Amino acid sequence: MDLGIAGKWALVCGASKGLGFGCAQALVREGVNVLIVARGAAVLHASATKLVADDVGSTGATVLFVAADITTPEGRSAVFAIRRDFDIVVTNAGGPPPGDFRDWDRDAWIKAVDANMLTPIELIKATVDGMAARGFGRIINITSSAVKAPIDILGLSNGARSGLTGFVAGVSRSKLAAEGVTINNLLPGAFDTDRLKGVMQGAAQKTGQPVDVITEARRKTIPAQRFGQVEEFGAICAFLCSQHAGYINGQNVLADGGAYPGAF
Repeated sequence: MDLGIAGKWALVCGASKGLGFGCAQALVREGVNVLIVARGAAVLHASATKLVADDVGSTGATVLFVAADITTPEGRSAVFAIRRDFDIVVTNAGGPPPGDFRDWDRDAWIKAVDANMLTPIELIKATVDGMAARGFGRIINITSSAVKAPIDILGLSNGARSGLTGFVAGVSRSKLAAEGVTINNLLPGAFDTDRLKGVMQGAAQKTGQPVDVITEARRKTIPAQRFGQVEEFGAICAFLCSQHAGYINGQNVLADGGAYPGAF
């Protein structure tokens, strides 16, 4: 299927590895020009090189990168100094650490909200008017399945990402929708990423059980009986960014192998 977005420009955050890289890869394969951003310069450079070598191919897509912390004003300024207008924005920031809510002070909460709620809002604010003026825009916020089914040790993430979810529910249904701009949240369940490994490590420390026991128990809770792969997550993201997804707006798209037990 031709997604109809070749030649568009996308900003993909947290794209040096994991789910962010999967999204960038899928977009490049559709001929989308990308600016990828992450904090680690060496890993980001290697990821950009891999995209050019493996995925640009006949599409001729441009791959730019900037090593910056997108959760800071300085990081966002560095991104927009390279390019101001984007047709597609994929917001993504590392999730807060797991733990016991009794151990989190105000600074921990402010950091979580700043990264996982306020940063996406700043990126939306900086790009949607230009999208609306051009008549096309796609914003995808990578959040978490924990928004629908909170996980006790991920309280910082549960709280901050739920705040973003509420904001998106309102702004996505504003006049932007009539101007060709859609805003959706993409909720990953258990995908085979460093983030999942970190959560498993945290659970192991809390319970005293070996990591492999914790990991296998988690795998068995998923009807698909496996963890997701970043490539399939990227494919979902690319479709939501496509011309074909213009009538999908203000939604929380869950990709979790069927783990969420609810009907809605």
